[in-house]
Amino acid sequence: MRSPYVPSFLRCLRDLGGVVAVELAVLAPLLMLAFVCITDLGLGIYANMQVDSAAQYGVQYAVTNGYDASAIRSAVKSTSDIDLNVAPTSFCGCPGTSGVAQSLCNLQCSDGSTPGTFVTVTVAHDYVTLLPYPGIPPRFALSSQSTVRLK
Repeated sequence: MRSPYVPSFLRCLRDLGGVVAVELAVLAPLLMLAFVCITDLGLGIYANMQVDSAAQYGVQYAVTNGYDASAIRSAVKSTSDIDLNVAPTSFCGCPGTSGVAQSLCNLQCSDGSTPGTFVTVTVAHDYVTLLPYPGIPPRFALSSQSTVRLK
């Protein structure tokens, strides 16, 4: 004799009425975590781009207006909505194949030319992640440096 409960039990297995709700309850936290992680990565990349652009703007400002450390610092800080540490410096140097070698302004370069006046703008920012991730530091030091010859 067959049990009267078997058909109703099989009917419960075939019922798919609440499957979507269960799937959403399982996947929603994972999707939100993925969204936050992607947003955090995007904000970090955006902050790095702002640091690079700020350093380039600093040397462009020096070319246009001459070297004034406080003016360069305030102009660069006003270009961004993040907290930037700006360090402009001016030095004399001789350009070469491996970069600019610093020298005294009254000496001649090794090729006999007069040393040029250079301005370097270094910009730094500490990016703090939105969430603490396991195995990843919660703070990243972003920095960029641009150098230009004024004369």
